[in-house]
Amino acid sequence: MPNIVRAALVQAKWTGDTASMVDQHEEHARAAAGQGAGIIGFQEVFNAPYFCQVQEAEHYRWAEPVPEGPTTQRMCALARELRMVVVVPVYEVDGPGFYYNTAAVIDADGSYLGKYRKHHLPHLPGFWEKYYFRPGNLGWPVFDTAVGRIGVYICYDRHFPEGWRALGLAGAQLVYNPSATSRGLSSYLWKLEQPAAAVANEYFIAAINRVGVEEYGDNDFYGTSYFVDPYGQFVGEPASGTDDELVVRDLDFDLIDEVRQKWAFYRDRRPDAYRPLTEP
Repeated sequence: MPNIVRAALVQAKWTGDTASMVDQHEEHARAAAGQGAGIIGFQEVFNAPYFCQVQEAEHYRWAEPVPEGPTTQRMCALARELRMVVVVPVYEVDGPGFYYNTAAVIDADGSYLGKYRKHHLPHLPGFWEKYYFRPGNLGWPVFDTAVGRIGVYICYDRHFPEGWRALGLAGAQLVYNPSATSRGLSSYLWKLEQPAAAVANEYFIAAINRVGVEEYGDNDFYGTSYFVDPYGQFVGEPASGTDDELVVRDLDFDLIDEVRQKWAFYRDRRPDAYRPLTEP
């Protein structure tokens, strides 16, 4: 029997407050479950605006603990009810002065499996992330879930091939990349880098972007979220560039073995020759 995973992602405009944003995503999750999806992922810091367009201390208020915070706990209950794996990107506080750009991974029985913290932080106009976040310090975890082995990479991480490869070496079958990416040069890279990473590492990627212009800046987030397979091909069409959208796609995990038998990139790696790459 084919190993088909029905997967979902959500791109959404900022609604103006956390409560309505979380409500909206819960509705999307219920709609995805109604279509038979076994996993869903949300966009970067999904329950808040992308406040990194400015540097203002008031925005520390969006942070909450993971997994003890209200958003993660609510999503655990939702995952248990819907029997769905949920990838939940939020702004995490882990004690006074310790803040991270984080995604929690919750299994289909509602159990909290762990979290990924964004490693690579941009710091330039419109993306002042080092003002708000510490670099991730939990490595490159891959989570055994009801639908398979799931990894997470967050937004700016995608420009760095090392983490993609680490997730592949750890056995990831599907990697969610929640993002907040605005128009400009990156709109060209958006449909180039992640298909290339899917090919190089021979797994599926769920590329999620915010959509719309938000109240704390003028970045125009362009959506066009998508799934891409290990051949680097889009699974169905990318989402809208302007509107909220729930994307549900069937992913044939058997393609992973098929591609790795054709293109033996993992066999032909030369880690013995890569030592200079880790030197400053």
